[in-house]
Amino acid sequence: MIHSRDDIKVFLAVGATDMRKSINGLSILVEDQLDLDLFTGHYFAFCNRKQTMVKILYWDCNGFCVWLKRLEKDRFQWPDSREEIINIGRKELNWLLDGLSIYQHEAHRHLNYSAIL
Repeated sequence: MIHSRDDIKVFLAVGATDMRKSINGLSILVEDQLDLDLFTGHYFAFCNRKQTMVKILYWDCNGFCVWLKRLEKDRFQWPDSREEIINIGRKELNWLLDGLSIYQHEAHRHLNYSAIL
């Protein structure tokens, strides 16, 4: 993924997030709504309503980073929970990004595209 540190936690914001939000909007969600510290270096992951896009916000030494993945087909298996946020490990985040559930493992099919010249 982005870092290889073992002490990084991943916080999933359960439910849908407006993907028009960038660093400032996502930062406000993390601090005000989720009541978490932005400057830990941990990942804060958000998914859109269609579950086709994931954004990850994190602090990297001297500035914020936003990482985005948009699926062309299929959907992310974003967890459903009564909690506002779920704490998972990097391994489970990679499962989600690969198309697997953090609870059961069925991957998205691989798409093969080519440019027409």
